[in-house]
Amino acid sequence: MSNNNLQQRRLNATPRGVGVMCNFYASSAENSTLTDVEGNQYIDFAAGIAVLNTGHRHPRLTQAIEQQLKAFTHTAYQIVPYESYISLAEKINAAAPIAGELKTAFFSTGAEAVENAVKIARAYTRRPGIIAFGGGFHGRTYMTMALTGKVAPYKAGFGPFPGSVFHVPYPSGLHKVTTADTVNAIERLFKSDIEATQVAAIIFEPVQGEGGFNVAPPELIAAIRRICDQHGIVMIADEVQSGFARTGKLFAMDHYQHQPDLMTMAKSLAGGMPLSGVVGKAEIMDAPAPGGLGGTYAGNPMAVASAHAVLDIIEDEQLCQRADALGERLRVVLRNCQAWCAELAEVRGLGSMIAAEFCDAQTGEPSAATAQTIQKLALEQGLLLLTCGQYGNVIRFLYPLTIPDAQFDTALRIIESVTKK
Repeated sequence: MSNNNLQQRRLNATPRGVGVMCNFYASSAENSTLTDVEGNQYIDFAAGIAVLNTGHRHPRLTQAIEQQLKAFTHTAYQIVPYESYISLAEKINAAAPIAGELKTAFFSTGAEAVENAVKIARAYTRRPGIIAFGGGFHGRTYMTMALTGKVAPYKAGFGPFPGSVFHVPYPSGLHKVTTADTVNAIERLFKSDIEATQVAAIIFEPVQGEGGFNVAPPELIAAIRRICDQHGIVMIADEVQSGFARTGKLFAMDHYQHQPDLMTMAKSLAGGMPLSGVVGKAEIMDAPAPGGLGGTYAGNPMAVASAHAVLDIIEDEQLCQRADALGERLRVVLRNCQAWCAELAEVRGLGSMIAAEFCDAQTGEPSAATAQTIQKLALEQGLLLLTCGQYGNVIRFLYPLTIPDAQFDTALRIIESVTKK
């Protein structure tokens, strides 16, 4: 079996709409190492798009799935429930940075979690409107495409989208968008597009994922909280990409004083198994009637077992602290790279949710070409990187937090090497 053969088979058998970045094919993986079908090895700084904070095939995670496999694989929780779902909900309720009595519901994908958060907010407020942010990414279903603040490639050719969704700018120091600009844009929405009393929710990512790892200033979170309290709007924090130790805290919202009403989660929640969730204030979570929430595979028992293991691994291996330590080492290297790479305009992030944004050294305009070149050169040296950002000019670093120190050092040397080229 060869990569070239599989590449041709893929092109013949699957549609081009499923965009695939790499032209090699996985055969096996262990912690932060990927091996393709020809035996080539890569350092994985993509981690399945932030899914593998605990690495590929962590032994405790594998054991948990195997044990559940021997018991039962599926009943549909809303038909025949099971204890592991309840105990996982209890753990999430205890850990989420939201005061008061909380409840959690589980689903399968991040987009499902966001869809259900919107349903819950609308059921609770009896209002239609949703405010989201430019550069935000919330999924590829119709409601989540409407919420996503990036047209190409996610929304191009797929309209019309669900109505009553409005976008405002997300703060960015590099691109000179302030929190005041964002707040003014929301106030203009209330004057020109939708009255505040018709808005069900404001949804935001505390650290934008696909948008380029833009970190919400504390004053933005405070302003959203104030606006929501003033007008009876539900505040939804989308933590699908930023959760489960990536930012140096279990959730990115742990970095902020002000709390949301609902939070969505997925990706690293179950370390590679399909599981997502919505956690929030019990009164709001209970708004939908019985049967209004759920799904055939929602809260699958093997994924739930994996999530229990993930939470144990994060605590026992102190992955929040490790995220901070690894992230600081990466930041130091990237800032050193700015001495010889004039296109490296900004290094930003929390914990190990770090990004490097590249702009033309002369004009200051976003340079997707530079980011793509660095990504290509790194892959040639065996380091897998992802780009992101509204202009495609940002490289995001999403290594497993369990990566061995020696391998992390190798990756840092590759980053230094390719930025010099």
